[in-house]
Amino acid sequence: MSLLTIVKSNPRLKKFVHWLIVQSGRSAPRLWVKWFVNPFLHKRGKSSVVRFYSRMDVFPFNNFELGAYSVIEDFVAINNGVGDVIIGHHTGVGLSNIIIGPVTLGNYVTMAQHVVLSGLNHGFEDVTISTRLQKVVTKQITVCDDVWIGANSVITAGVTIGKHSVIGAGSVVTKDIPEYCVAVGNPAKVIKKYNFKTSTWDRV
Repeated sequence: MSLLTIVKSNPRLKKFVHWLIVQSGRSAPRLWVKWFVNPFLHKRGKSSVVRFYSRMDVFPFNNFELGAYSVIEDFVAINNGVGDVIIGHHTGVGLSNIIIGPVTLGNYVTMAQHVVLSGLNHGFEDVTISTRLQKVVTKQITVCDDVWIGANSVITAGVTIGKHSVIGAGSVVTKDIPEYCVAVGNPAKVIKKYNFKTSTWDRV
């Protein structure tokens, strides 16, 4: 039986280990985890950059990867506490973005300012308990290669955005967006699709 299995099978031990890793009252790792554990567990690609004023709340019990030549700008908050966060190569995470896993970003993804991607939702079904105390639900967000997400957009849990699609500024994406499309609005709807026969972006 592995050490991880032993910890998971013992509720008291699991709670103690969680306390050792996570700051009390905060969804942030303790300093010893940031300094001495994460650098050896999480993958950072060649020439990748994490700006000084970003908030990297990444934990050793889920994956975090940052691809080669990718940039995480200042005032970004990234949290892998409830799901992996995987960022491909040559991807730009813009100023003041928020990424809460499980989220996968492909290669050459461009994200403008104040974009939110959250694969997490709080439960609300039991009206006798505060939503803050109910179990969280997670669904994978996948942003494929070459996608451009405009400023102030929100990508909700469970959504996949297809290759080389564009999300207009201020959009709220609640459903999957096919590849080679332009989507805008709240909720976001596809307004253009690339026509490979005519090499034009046609309205739909």
